[in-house]
Amino acid sequence: MSDTPETQSPPPPAMTVLAQFIRDFSFENPRAPNSLRVEARPEVDLGVEMSAKGRSDGLFEVDLKLSVKAATPEGPMFAVELVYGGLFQLGNIPEDLVEPTLLVECPRYLFPFARRIVADASSDGGFSPPFFIDPIDFGTLYMQQKANVLSQQQPAGQA
Repeated sequence: MSDTPETQSPPPPAMTVLAQFIRDFSFENPRAPNSLRVEARPEVDLGVEMSAKGRSDGLFEVDLKLSVKAATPEGPMFAVELVYGGLFQLGNIPEDLVEPTLLVECPRYLFPFARRIVADASSDGGFSPPFFIDPIDFGTLYMQQKANVLSQQQPAGQA
């Protein structure tokens, strides 16, 4: 028994990674070599941003920006800024799921590669062990971002 056009199910949703790249990268170790001999555990400030934009060819550029600053009471140890991008093709994704796919699933795919770049840079900068960013829950970040946008759009006096 073959499927007739009426009984064929639609193709499944698909996300294809066409390219990955470093868009921007910076590593600073301003107090080297003194910063390499610090015994105190550094305080780490981690920033994460995700952005996506559509292109005229139907593809999407997604950027994952990671900024890491490590410091001790003696001063800064290192600073890393990385914008790691990907070029994605989406297929058969419902319109209401395009934004979460671009801002949750795509960064989730890019993260291990960006994490490795940060770890390699800290290691190459003289730090041992290298600095590994803990896993990031992009779904929670996305929901927090949406909640912030909604709260800013409401007129004053409304909850």
